[in-house]
Amino acid sequence: MNQDFENRLKQEENPQKAKDLQRFFKTRKGEYGEGDIFLGITVPIQRKIANEFKELRIQDLQELLDSKIHEKRLIGLLILIEKYKKADEKLKEEIFNFYLKNANKNNINNWDLVDLSSPNIVGNYLLKRDRKVLYDLANSSNLWEKRIAIISTFEFIRNNQFDDTLKISEILLKDNHDLIQKAVGWMLREVGKRDLGVLENFLKRYYKNMPRTMLRYTIEKFPEEIRKKYLKGEI
Repeated sequence: MNQDFENRLKQEENPQKAKDLQRFFKTRKGEYGEGDIFLGITVPIQRKIANEFKELRIQDLQELLDSKIHEKRLIGLLILIEKYKKADEKLKEEIFNFYLKNANKNNINNWDLVDLSSPNIVGNYLLKRDRKVLYDLANSSNLWEKRIAIISTFEFIRNNQFDDTLKISEILLKDNHDLIQKAVGWMLREVGKRDLGVLENFLKRYYKNMPRTMLRYTIEKFPEEIRKKYLKGEI
């Protein structure tokens, strides 16, 4: 990796912040972020570094995404997003496939990495294309691929396309991991912001079977009285 890049990271390291982040992102044995290493660099500074090194090549980004250091992977994704935004159709396809390859390698393996990147790359690329790959990801046994599947649909929601969010939510309805339950609830809530009727129709069919965490996230913005009725199963 470019030595200037390594030196730049060294300038911004913060050991105390790193300890805090390793607790926050659940990096202990048996937790979802097990083994993830942090340097303690804040996201605004990572964005600044990404901008400074935006000319890094795809092969350099692969090196970043293969790193055990969380900030390297995040900076790599930030640069990839900017490359994608400026790319022609051929390069967009290459970046999309590169992203999915790294998802399969488990390099995009924490919720902030997924949430930052998947709508901007996967969701955007599939906006006018076949979306079968999202259903393959939703049916994966891998936590992060499942989260990519549902969070990628945020780009569809922003374009008032709700069907895939609802269908993937059905697939993930009984997932037992809270990071999937929260992600599904969040995306359903976003649907509701744009079309409350669509969300209410979905809830009428499924809310009694939804995990509590998922339901709470979904109805978070509802009036208090209605939220209580949903939580008591009285709708």
